Amino acid sequence: MIWVKVLSKQEVEQEDFVTMVKADGRKICLIKNEGAFYATQNTCPHAGGILSGGWCKEGNLVCPIHRWEYNLKTGRGAEGQGDYVNIYPTELRPDGLYVGFKQSLWKRFFG
Repeated sequence: MIWVKVLSKQEVEQEDFVTMVKADGRKICLIKNEGAFYATQNTCPHAGGILSGGWCKEGNLVCPIHRWEYNLKTGRGAEGQGDYVNIYPTELRPDGLYVGFKQSLWKRFFG
């Protein structure tokens, strides 16, 4: 697992948000909801909506296109949707917030 810093110590202290950040060569949706941090893929699997343009409701990330919902902790879609979003681990450190990514075999050997 590689850890990529996505927020500085000052940015961590912001109020709740849903935003897009770039990390490890990809765009991810970064969420602060009720003081907890979450990171997901940024594209909705249902209709390709940009999840960082959405909002949070009752522990779910809501897509701005068709309002499909995804659980912030598990990534599972709401009942009846039958889909999910990728979830990435987050880690709060003294200097900021980090997101973890599995390192591909290709990157491990060839950088």
